[in-house]
Amino acid sequence: MAGITRMFDKQPLSLKGGKEASGVIATQRPEHETHLTARPDRVGKYLLKSMKEFTFDEFSQEFLKKMNLVKEFSGVPIPLRDEDREAFKTPQGLNGNIIAENMARVLGIDPQFKYRDSYTSFIGINYGQKGVDNLTRKAKDHGESGNLEEACIYFRAALVLKYNDLAAMFGYSRSLREMYAKSKKEDYIGNLKAEAFDYLEMVTEFYPRFDMGWYYLGYMYLNLGLYIKAKLAWDEYLRFGRMQKDRKEIQRRIEQIKEPIQIEKGYNAVLAGRWKKGLGILEPYKESQFRDWWPLWYYLGVAYARTGKSGEAENAFKRALKGSPRHIESLEELVELYEKKGARAEVKKYRDKLALVKK
Repeated sequence: MAGITRMFDKQPLSLKGGKEASGVIATQRPEHETHLTARPDRVGKYLLKSMKEFTFDEFSQEFLKKMNLVKEFSGVPIPLRDEDREAFKTPQGLNGNIIAENMARVLGIDPQFKYRDSYTSFIGINYGQKGVDNLTRKAKDHGESGNLEEACIYFRAALVLKYNDLAAMFGYSRSLREMYAKSKKEDYIGNLKAEAFDYLEMVTEFYPRFDMGWYYLGYMYLNLGLYIKAKLAWDEYLRFGRMQKDRKEIQRRIEQIKEPIQIEKGYNAVLAGRWKKGLGILEPYKESQFRDWWPLWYYLGVAYARTGKSGEAENAFKRALKGSPRHIESLEELVELYEKKGARAEVKKYRDKLALVKK
C-alpha cells in the first residue's frame, strides 16, 4: 500500500490537541494494557541514555526526622543532576520542586523504577493536585521547542501519576509520532509506532468526544492500509469536530478512499474464504490506478489459486513480488503451485529465495 500511504501521509504534527473531551469513560481494556506502569515498555530502552545525567544520593536522617519522612524515604536514592549536588548538601537543602521534577523524569524514563511509589509520594507532596498538569505543560513546552525525547519523558511521567490523563495520553502518542517520523531505524520505528497507535486508540476509548483523537487515529489507520477503519474513525471525527477547515479536509479524504475501501472489502472476502466474491471485487482493479498495489495481486493470486486458476495465480504472485520482493506469503504460494505442477527447477528457485528472505 505504499502508494496510498505516501499520498496521505502527513508532515510531523503539532503536539496541541483540538476540542476538549467532556469526560472520561471506562474502557474494557485490562490494567496491563492501559497502565503505563503495567504495560510492556516498548519505548523506555530508547530513553535510558537520559538516566546518565543523574547520580543518586540519600536524604540525611536529620532531614527525614525533621520532615517526618523517616519511614517513607530512608534508604531511597534521590536523583540529582551535577548542578543540584552542591545545594543538596547545604543546610538549606535543594528546592523540593527540583527534586520532584528529577524524580518525575526518572519515572518517565523507567515507569517500573524500583522506588516508583516513594517517588510518586514525594511528587505529590511537592506538586499537590497539579502534578500531572505541571508535567504535561513541561512536556508540551519541550515538544514545541523540538525536544521530542524530553517531551516524551515528561508525558510518560504524567501517565505514571495518572494513567488515563487526556493531555498526557494524546501528547505521548503525538510525540512518539514525531520521533519515529524522523528515524530510519526499523526497530525504533516499529516500537514507537505500535506504542503511538495503542495510545491513540485508548484516547478514543476513554474520551470518545475528543475530536482530534479520531482525526489522527484515522490517519494512522490509513497509513496501515486499514481504509475501512480509517473511514469509521473519521466518521466519528465528523460527529464532534467543529473546525470547518479540518472537516473539509476529512470529508475530502473519505471521498478519496472510496475505492481503497472496496479493495479492502475484496481482501476481507478472500481472507474469509469467499474466493469468488473476492475475485468479483478485485478483478476490476487490475487495470486501474491501483494496479501497482502489490497486495492487490497477492489477494488475487490467493483467490485464483483456491479456485483452480493456477496460471492466473502464478502471474498474480509474481506481480506481487515485483512490488514487494521479500513478501514471504507470495513466495510460499509459488513454491506450492510449482510443487503441484512438478516444476522442480522453479520449486528450487523460489525455495532458495524464501530461505534467503527468512534468513
